[in-house]
Amino acid sequence: MAKILIAGCGDIGTGLGKALSEKGHYVVGLRRHPPIEEMGIRFIAADLTNPAELADLDTDFDQVFFMAAPKLHDLNAYREIYEVGLNNLLHKLSMNQHSPHWISVSSTSVYGQVDGKWVDEDSLTVPRKFNGQLQLLSEQSVLAENKNNLIVRFSGIYGPGRRRMLSLAGKSGPIQFKPPYYTNRIHKEDCIGVLMFLFEKRVDGNKLYTHYLASDDGSAPMWDVVSWLAKKLKCKPPEIKQVDKDATQNKRCCNKRLKELGYRFQYPTYKEGYPQLIAEFNNS
Repeated sequence: MAKILIAGCGDIGTGLGKALSEKGHYVVGLRRHPPIEEMGIRFIAADLTNPAELADLDTDFDQVFFMAAPKLHDLNAYREIYEVGLNNLLHKLSMNQHSPHWISVSSTSVYGQVDGKWVDEDSLTVPRKFNGQLQLLSEQSVLAENKNNLIVRFSGIYGPGRRRMLSLAGKSGPIQFKPPYYTNRIHKEDCIGVLMFLFEKRVDGNKLYTHYLASDDGSAPMWDVVSWLAKKLKCKPPEIKQVDKDATQNKRCCNKRLKELGYRFQYPTYKEGYPQLIAEFNNS
């Protein structure tokens, strides 16, 4: 049994904590506002950006999952998490000679490619925006603590409670058609599955890379995804958005490394992942 800390134990962290607890591990979840129900997790109310709130935190964890998310999509909020909060936790846990292993959640925003090319774990990381820049710095901080720590880069997360694409399809508004603008995604349940999978692989003694890109098999143009969703929702198809011929095309995310290790996606593409969400959307 491992003693595990989930820092930023929100929606996905809680799902991961429940799965780990069911396997017999002792799980502690840090969260600003913990739920009333524990679900096999010992929740602690704490703000990572305030060192005083970490004063009584144990330091003898075997495994840390760093999954904290900014409250807002702005520069200061990202700095609070990926600089201040992360460094506070690294400092706190360094007070014990027992150094835990870290699995830190990052995102594909660390890539700056906008020409529609495929990216993988070895692709150049020159993020163009502050969110990717700060997440890349957080990756470097975690690996500087221990070169055997792991970084998991998630693409766009969707699942219950995440309705952005469904709302977009329902509006029947303009979408870039040519050149194609590529989108990449991963279902919430596969986020939990990937983290659990990598943790268990490490515990079993498998040799792992430092970075894993976690995105499903369905990298696809935004036009294709929104058109498919609109059809399923029985909405009007999107309109063609007029853009310049050299408009950005984003990137396509390759999950080959993760699949070669043996992970199998519960929802390989959006066509498997969205039907249940569509039913819930229509009934809401």
